[in-house]
Amino acid sequence: MDGIRRRWTPSGPYDLGLVLGPLRRGPADPTFRAAPDGSYLRASRTPAGPGMLRTVACGGAVEAEAWGPGAEWMLEQLPELLGASDEPDAFVPRHRLLAETRRRRPGLRLCRTGLVMESLIPSILEQKVTTIEAYRAWRRLVRTYGEPAPGPALPSGERLYVVPDARTWALIPSWEWHKAGVDAKRSTTILRAVRVARRMEEAAAMEPEPAAARLRLIPGIGPWTAAETVQRSNGAPDAVTVGDLHLPGIIGHALAGDRDADDATMLELLAPYAGQRHRATRLILLSGRTPSRRAPRMPVGDIARL
Repeated sequence: MDGIRRRWTPSGPYDLGLVLGPLRRGPADPTFRAAPDGSYLRASRTPAGPGMLRTVACGGAVEAEAWGPGAEWMLEQLPELLGASDEPDAFVPRHRLLAETRRRRPGLRLCRTGLVMESLIPSILEQKVTTIEAYRAWRRLVRTYGEPAPGPALPSGERLYVVPDARTWALIPSWEWHKAGVDAKRSTTILRAVRVARRMEEAAAMEPEPAAARLRLIPGIGPWTAAETVQRSNGAPDAVTVGDLHLPGIIGHALAGDRDADDATMLELLAPYAGQRHRATRLILLSGRTPSRRAPRMPVGDIARL
């Protein structure tokens, strides 16, 4: 099944996996898959309708093919998705770890999807639970209420799924949220957001700070969720994920040997990178310098069993 194609050539070093990696919600994300041949497949609900995009690095370029009603939109937005508007040279490392990591990972670019709800909803699902629980809920809800993506099946015979539209999210019964392991607080926040989905999507065209401020107007969406969303939808290089259980300790350990750092300490350590604090965080996470675990992992819950 042939789609429509586009070839895009980035300037400078480029790592397609690093660019698209933040869009994957777990190894079995029904909307995203890394194929054995080195390509990446992604299903989205675009303003023009459902679409599936396949991208693969080819020499110094990226070859893309898209299917479905949203195919033309996806290819038109391809450079933005792959970080064409990102400015990695604006980052000036002031710590040896960051300088070394950037030297080893020169192909890092910050993606910009131009789509808010597809990043907002899974970010809400990730509030205050383990990633295993959040990924499980995302997988179940998308496969149950989404639709098979246009285009060919995966090499395994599986199909990707396009996320449900706003109306479908709004009509999911309360017991189905419960079966997916989503508590009332998170499901209610999602329902509030999808009722104003059009206004939420407008935030993708805004500067990151006002975009995050618009998202935070929804009760239940705080700085953590807004930052996690605009990092992806708006390619925000300065959006810091505050309120995270582990991130302050990781940043503190990497930059100051302080594994007990809190949000205030993290922001102080990242202050020299104002305007590029999210990129600094990505580089620290890519460095692999994380503190050893001192306490048991947070237990994985399953409210569907209650």
